[in-house]
Amino acid sequence: MVITELLERNARLYGQETALVELSPTEERDKAVTWREASLIESAQPDSPYRRAISWKEFDGLANKFANLLLTRNVKRDTKIGILMMNSLEWLPIYFGVLKAGCVAVPLNFRYSSDEIKYCLELADVEVLVFGPQFVERMDAIADKLPDVKMMFFVGRDKPDYTEDCFKLMGFCSSGPPPVALTESDNAAIYFSSGTTGFPKAILHDHLSLYSSCETEQAHHGQTREDVFLCIPPLYHTGAKMHWFGSLISGSKAVLLRGVKPQWILRAVTEEKCTIVWLLVPWAQDLLDAVDAGKVNLSDYLLDQWRLMHIGAQPVPPSLIHRWIKVFPNHQYDTNYGLSESIGPGCVHLGVENIHKVGAIGKAGYRWETRIVDEQGKDVKQGEIGELAVKGRGVMLCYYKNPEATNEILKDGWLFTGDMAREDEDGFIYLVDRKKDVVISGGENLYPVQIEDFLRKYDKIKDAAVIGMPDQRLGEIAAAIIEIKEGFDCTEEEINEFCSELPRYKRPRKIIFDKVPRNATGKIEKPALREKYCGGRLVEEESRS
Repeated sequence: MVITELLERNARLYGQETALVELSPTEERDKAVTWREASLIESAQPDSPYRRAISWKEFDGLANKFANLLLTRNVKRDTKIGILMMNSLEWLPIYFGVLKAGCVAVPLNFRYSSDEIKYCLELADVEVLVFGPQFVERMDAIADKLPDVKMMFFVGRDKPDYTEDCFKLMGFCSSGPPPVALTESDNAAIYFSSGTTGFPKAILHDHLSLYSSCETEQAHHGQTREDVFLCIPPLYHTGAKMHWFGSLISGSKAVLLRGVKPQWILRAVTEEKCTIVWLLVPWAQDLLDAVDAGKVNLSDYLLDQWRLMHIGAQPVPPSLIHRWIKVFPNHQYDTNYGLSESIGPGCVHLGVENIHKVGAIGKAGYRWETRIVDEQGKDVKQGEIGELAVKGRGVMLCYYKNPEATNEILKDGWLFTGDMAREDEDGFIYLVDRKKDVVISGGENLYPVQIEDFLRKYDKIKDAAVIGMPDQRLGEIAAAIIEIKEGFDCTEEEINEFCSELPRYKRPRKIIFDKVPRNATGKIEKPALREKYCGGRLVEEESRS
């Protein structure tokens, strides 16, 4: 089965039921309305200053309209279609319209600069670009420097002269299914790596890969038609979309929340009766901090139906989950591990029944296999540290137009993740660190994630990042960048005293108080920290690797 068939089935069986809700809260919802964008969904006029919704039938019809628009322009099968939009009701119908036309969807990071947008469009051979009003200034700077982009469709009002009005053109197109037959082996989507080691790579997946993520997600979290999924992360990323695939396969409602404030999250859960919420580490920390500081009173919200909170996209500090369980003792908790190269989350999965193993990322996910290997690709002994490798139907086809990089990471069907890990006596896998983030100090291997997890146990620390800093004597030393919780004061002496519990060789040799930068998917931006504190030397070495 291809993933578009799930959308068509939902439209047929649950056509009038709500598929997607978009919430666009403002600082003071009742006093100001900041969200006013043109909509291609006439029936989805806001029923409050900040809410829109569409049914499964409307969702499928809009996807068909966009697919038929592409076909009227003689867009050929396998054409790469870029999507540069903020989360909205229109995002997923356009994505599925690309798939239904037999084309390849190429979602772009909304944080990309003009140069990064240009780089990714060229790398992926994008010929058609769909973008929204938030990107006009960035596109203005490069619009005349994209000779291979033959068409640009604009989603919104006040379109630039070099674009066409997507909504207007779709209005002339049929909402019936396009005459395109799809197979599981057809190319489906290109996603970009996080770019934490230089410019991002283009990751190519087929339809089998997308559909397999639907099955994996539902197998892990048991979505039914009664569930309501709250989706906050950006849809360009595999993590957000592939967790939503559990709603797609179960035919259940999902809510797109355009905002991350604790009050907005709790209000969305209350008003939309959300049962499943996927959070990134910073958002979970902010919510707990707001509760601890008295800025949020949980009794003001209706949260009884909220059954599952799960986290992914970056290492999860065990201390954070222990705090969460104290505040929300009735929640199931889960974590999923994955990469864009493995079609997002789920290739390793903890499981809600394994709360006693908090700190582990879990075992091989549904229909996945795992190995932990040494430098020669041989399995290490249980308990030893090695590189995590995974195998399953969601493994990428290749790094697009980069066979050298593909051969480095794909070997005999196994995807070598670049993550160092160990397996305990019960078969649960624990991440140790990124292979390239290991700090070698005086001949000892230091794993920053272990030190970061320890530091976050200190009551005054909100977040921590550990990087290697050049040292003439030891080669590198561990430097800790520490972000203190709002309203607290902390000294270097306090941190050093707290770290006295660590073995001497693991203690940070340098303490820096600063904000810990994280990208849109919650990963610590260590290249930015190395650039800031190491003069960019290590960043340049990573970019060449």
